[in-house]
Amino acid sequence: MSRSARRSAGLTVVVLGGACLLGGLFANGVGAEGDKSSAQVRSFTRILALVEDYSIGKTTSEDLVEDAIQGMLHTLDPHSNYLNREAFAEMRDEQRGMFYGLGIQINKRGPDQPLTIIAPIDGTPAAKAGLQPGDVIAKIEGQDTIGLTVQDAVRKLKGEKGTKVTITVQRAAENASFDVTLVRDEIPTHSIAHAFLVQPGVGLIRISSFTGTTTDELDEALRKLKDQGMERLILDLRSNPGGLLDQAVGVSSRFIPEGKLVVYTRGRIAGSDQDYTAKGEARTNAALVVLVDRNSAAASEIGSGCVQDHDRGLVVGETTFGKGLVQRVIQLRDGGALALTTAKYYTPSGRLIQRDYSNLDDYFLDAELDDDDTPTAAAPDAKDREVRRTDAGRTVYGGGGITPDYVVHSEREPALLSRLRRENLLFDYAVRFVAGHPDLKPGFSVGDEVIRDFRAFLGSRNFKYEAETFDTARKPIELRIRSQIGRVKWGAEAESRILVEGDAQVQKALTLFDEAAKLAQAGELGRKARDEKGEKPTDLKAAVPAS
Repeated sequence: MSRSARRSAGLTVVVLGGACLLGGLFANGVGAEGDKSSAQVRSFTRILALVEDYSIGKTTSEDLVEDAIQGMLHTLDPHSNYLNREAFAEMRDEQRGMFYGLGIQINKRGPDQPLTIIAPIDGTPAAKAGLQPGDVIAKIEGQDTIGLTVQDAVRKLKGEKGTKVTITVQRAAENASFDVTLVRDEIPTHSIAHAFLVQPGVGLIRISSFTGTTTDELDEALRKLKDQGMERLILDLRSNPGGLLDQAVGVSSRFIPEGKLVVYTRGRIAGSDQDYTAKGEARTNAALVVLVDRNSAAASEIGSGCVQDHDRGLVVGETTFGKGLVQRVIQLRDGGALALTTAKYYTPSGRLIQRDYSNLDDYFLDAELDDDDTPTAAAPDAKDREVRRTDAGRTVYGGGGITPDYVVHSEREPALLSRLRRENLLFDYAVRFVAGHPDLKPGFSVGDEVIRDFRAFLGSRNFKYEAETFDTARKPIELRIRSQIGRVKWGAEAESRILVEGDAQVQKALTLFDEAAKLAQAGELGRKARDEKGEKPTDLKAAVPAS
């Protein structure tokens, strides 16, 4: 390692530390610790140089510094994180809800498999150029894509607005490959995956993440469904990893009264104690059921916890992840960013959303409760959890995510179906099926004839399985075949409409609207009674540990 490189590595550490100081995170006691910190930085730089010079493995100072920073942050909590320039730029694209590119969803079924288009997004350069599901992108600007990861390919396809990129496409129905030159344009990344009527009068809106456009998208979806006669709503937050806090507040404001608490944060540094209340936006009075699962986290837990605490609707599914740590994102001079945990989220009743993370292996691999049933005061797992009360006086529990009012597990997918999906065989068959049935109509069925054809297709791909295993898993396989055909033919919403038929959590939600409506009335009466007495639902500071 050269002397200049060593100086650069040391400078990297100093710059990172300086950025934290500018952020006001370590303002107290900096002078007293200055000499000690300088010595530690010198030791780090010396060790970095020795590792790069003498380690048996091939290393670079850039990789070593990034790994060291990540290691330091991971000793604090599970969600403090360092984002390099590339990762930070991608995060901002996601949060803004848009980027510049071609507008295609792509996938690879394995490291030695081709890059395949899953679907073009309506109105984008890819859709306008006539790219189709199942098309293989063999080359990007003349470079073979076999050796690229999906992430590598995405980075090559994205770029500045108005710039061009040429891809080489192989299509199953055509013998020769062909080149397509596309002009990059603004691509919206919609956070609402779909919004449609499941039954007459019953809407379903799926929010996949909370980006800068989520609340506006929700307003548009609610207007559309109301025009179609919606009186009851299923809000699907399953597998929603979270996102922007202001959007979680905006979404919650569509369902609870103006001025009521949505969420609050408490922390150690100045400015970390904040209360967030519902805004004076247009609200819907539709009877409400919210769907969550173990992968619903952060902003989705804020929304579902707010609905539950104010008794605005019922929560159905599985106990959520329990991610209630607030990250302050501080941009660094190198173009990256530090996401540092500075506070915790609490629901309106005073429940801490964050679950225990003393054992990080358990934290990431275990989703806390078994959810055999909703916890009660006598349940073994309830004794160690915070007990709070909703507006109507119901008991709810904190310190471990949001526990649903009705626990309904998603059905475990048969292993054979998982293999078929993993190897993309359902999608490949759907592409072939649609090409051979140009007059296909909605409402088509998958019967014995289609199943025989599908099994013949599997044979042509040398896919090995036991006939008895296939027969056992036939019903969910039929549903998935039908849904994939629907997606290829009519788009993602058609796929979702079909999958709802076999969705146990949605089917349970459809039975609960009368109860949800009565609960909303009870919550309103509870708030009025408390307001008349001048009481608050909780002493906010009582929920915060003294430390």
